[in-house]
Amino acid sequence: MAKYVYDFTEGNRNLKDLLGGKGANLAEMTNLGLPVPPGFTITTEACRHYLVEGALPGGLDEEIARHLSALETTMGRTLGQTDDPLLVSVRSGAKFSMPGMMETVLNIGLNDESVHGLAKQSGGNERFAWDSYRRLIQMFGKTVLGIDGDHFEQALDDIKGHRQDTDLGAGELQSLVETYKGIVREQTGKDFPADPREQMRLAITAVFDSWNAPRAILYRRQERIPADLGTAVNVVAMVFGNCGNDSGTGVAFTRDPGSGQQGIYGDYLQNAQGEDVVAGIRNTIPLQDLEGLDKHCYDELLQIMEKLENHYRDLCDIEFTIERGKLWMLQTRVGKRTAAAAFRIATQLVDQGLITLDEAVTRVTGDQLAHLMFPRFDAGAAKRKIAKGMNASPGAAVGKVVFSSERAVELAARGEDVILVRRETNPDDLSGMIAARGILTSRGGKTSHAAVVARGMGKTCVCGAEELEVSIGERRFTAPGGVVVGEGDVISIDGTTGEVFLGEVQVADSPVVEYFERGTSAGAVVETGERQGASHDDNLVKAVDRIMRHADEVRCLRVRANADNPEDAARARRFGAEGIGLCRTEHMFLGERRQLVEDLVLASGDAERQAALDALEPLQKADFVGIFQAMDGRPVTVRLIDPPLHEFLPDLTDLSVKVALAEAGSGEVSDKDRRLLAAVKRLHEQNPMLGLRGVRLGLVIPGLFAMQVRAIAQAAKEVPGARPEIMIPLVAAVQELEVVREEAAAILAEVGVDALIGTMIETPRAAVTAGQVAEAAQFFSFGTNDLTQMAWGFSRDDVEAAFFSRYLELGIFGVSPFETLDRDGVGRLVRLATDEGRAVRPDLKVGICGEHGGDPDSVHFCHDAGLDYVSCSPFRIPVARLEAARAALSDNECDTR
Repeated sequence: MAKYVYDFTEGNRNLKDLLGGKGANLAEMTNLGLPVPPGFTITTEACRHYLVEGALPGGLDEEIARHLSALETTMGRTLGQTDDPLLVSVRSGAKFSMPGMMETVLNIGLNDESVHGLAKQSGGNERFAWDSYRRLIQMFGKTVLGIDGDHFEQALDDIKGHRQDTDLGAGELQSLVETYKGIVREQTGKDFPADPREQMRLAITAVFDSWNAPRAILYRRQERIPADLGTAVNVVAMVFGNCGNDSGTGVAFTRDPGSGQQGIYGDYLQNAQGEDVVAGIRNTIPLQDLEGLDKHCYDELLQIMEKLENHYRDLCDIEFTIERGKLWMLQTRVGKRTAAAAFRIATQLVDQGLITLDEAVTRVTGDQLAHLMFPRFDAGAAKRKIAKGMNASPGAAVGKVVFSSERAVELAARGEDVILVRRETNPDDLSGMIAARGILTSRGGKTSHAAVVARGMGKTCVCGAEELEVSIGERRFTAPGGVVVGEGDVISIDGTTGEVFLGEVQVADSPVVEYFERGTSAGAVVETGERQGASHDDNLVKAVDRIMRHADEVRCLRVRANADNPEDAARARRFGAEGIGLCRTEHMFLGERRQLVEDLVLASGDAERQAALDALEPLQKADFVGIFQAMDGRPVTVRLIDPPLHEFLPDLTDLSVKVALAEAGSGEVSDKDRRLLAAVKRLHEQNPMLGLRGVRLGLVIPGLFAMQVRAIAQAAKEVPGARPEIMIPLVAAVQELEVVREEAAAILAEVGVDALIGTMIETPRAAVTAGQVAEAAQFFSFGTNDLTQMAWGFSRDDVEAAFFSRYLELGIFGVSPFETLDRDGVGRLVRLATDEGRAVRPDLKVGICGEHGGDPDSVHFCHDAGLDYVSCSPFRIPVARLEAARAALSDNECDTR
């Protein structure tokens, strides 16, 4: 019989798939002998069964009853007991942290009788008992019964006025309980359930249901968390932080999650339950201030923090409660951190001997590295500071102020940058937080919902800007000095300093980009460890340098660049490119050279066509000379002209109007315009991307590819050490490649230059006949942009705006297949072509040059598929280098690619 419930003494941190992150870590802390309230975990398997079948698994109720009975024995109290009640919390806990996205219900077990027992249990603290009861009804009503939380919030605001919730007396809280029960009755037509076991059962199913709540689905898509994992449920004996000023609740980090700096970081709130801290309803005090309030608990907490960090060998995020001078640990997990903190912490842990450099590489991601390359505010720019809050998540964000998530989504969809301003955010604001460039709140601290979620998303965030008076209803906020900022006004927020500026502030390059621009092979930064007194930027760059150097030592995949001119080629080298994987030659036919293309199209015979080609050849050669020189002996894959010729000619409509207007006005119409119009009409195609382009163009227009090959060969001969690779685009049949290859090989032999000749695999037919194609190709390069279009039947220029958002909503795919390679469809074609190609030609070089070459997940696929290299834009090269190393370390295997 399946086991669906585990006591905290039965699990460990390695069972996250089964017990979820929270349950596994509660079990781990229990095993370590830390003060964890007793409890048990209902597994993710039970959740998955419930979500599929619509009912709890058979036997689960009996298992829960047995574990609850054991918990009651341990605590010496019974759930529902009137004179000395046991209360429990029911908490979600998925494998991956999803802060605030799923449900939690505290104080289960209270009713009109047991509330008096709780007061007696607490030494006659009536206020505490009624406060706990009102919290239960409020959380249960919103979470389990689906009542709009504003009903409860409004009732609370009405009774407290301008006071804090802690200022309410026992009588006022008792009155609030009656008001809350009336809200439940009015909104549901039923009374609040008084049976504690019914409360617990309904709360458990509500947590399971919250896995598929809209905000949870949205968060999973944003963070790319699989939808089929489900959540565990943790039932924990309640400990109370709202018993008075000798009690409280807090969140602690073993290092600063914003900067990575070692020290004591966190927030504490006296006389409060845990939800109060993350909700930001009252501003917290720094964790260090706890020492003056309760030194014994403070010292014990620091010892536990050190023990947990050494045990997990990483930054830990800890939730704790103090109940009348007794410290309890409610949760620990590997903490979310900013990109800068991730790199600094990884290298700090290496220096402390807790992890290896291999592990350090796996502790950071390409997405985090990309975030470090974003610009920041220019230190010398003019600024008008209007407020300062907590630097919750770094970065520089500029945008129009909006006061609702709906408005943020609306303006962002129009392409406008926005800053979402709230008193405090809650999980329902997730869509607006994703849409916004940055988030600004007037309440909350570094552990508030806004801060935690923003850090996880790499989004700039300033929290707890208490100087701001935010009026959501009037859609404005007021800053000191009478500055009023309304919706649509532009502000700038600095998540590194916590500063808020009026208007747009100029941004500057990131120090990490400056580091890469210096050229990582130049040895600009070599010392290890952080230097005392060095700036944050200096130590960050040192951390990035150490990790990137080691990444280059362990990765199997080579990384090349997509570059079309000497400037991009030189930058690509500085950013660590080991060659060019895609040099597009069509860019060399634009600008003033369009005239020569027009001459080529209008040529009336062999002589005129050859004259046009002869005029283009020296220009092409000069382009290639510059690129070969910039790459200094590294391989350069040149793709022969790919787009249809109409892209180089005047627009059909514009040209037709021009000729028609001239004729209507009896004006002069040049012979060239008439001939151009006829040519454009002749070349016009209903679907040009599937028409006369790529290899077809080279076969139909004699001499076109020959001119390009000759220009490549002559340039290579002129530049010592040049390593050209000639790529034929859009091949669908080996016969096409054979014709072009024969001509190209003859030209290369004539000029006296060696070059590989290969093809771009971008049609499904080329992929499934790769064994044949490999007989004529010395290398394959997958053009995954076109391969994705053709495999899916999507026109990229049209579909992303037309229906991709709906496909993402429906879960048809979790991410755009143009952003991350579709492993099941397009990826299968890549694997098939690679395997069949190498079966025919074992030394076949295989790479990828579509935009997927710089996408972290796609880089991992390319490693797994056995490709030799990925090629991407210059600014994505560092990301690809790091992810290639992470991919190699994840399977501990490299071949001799």
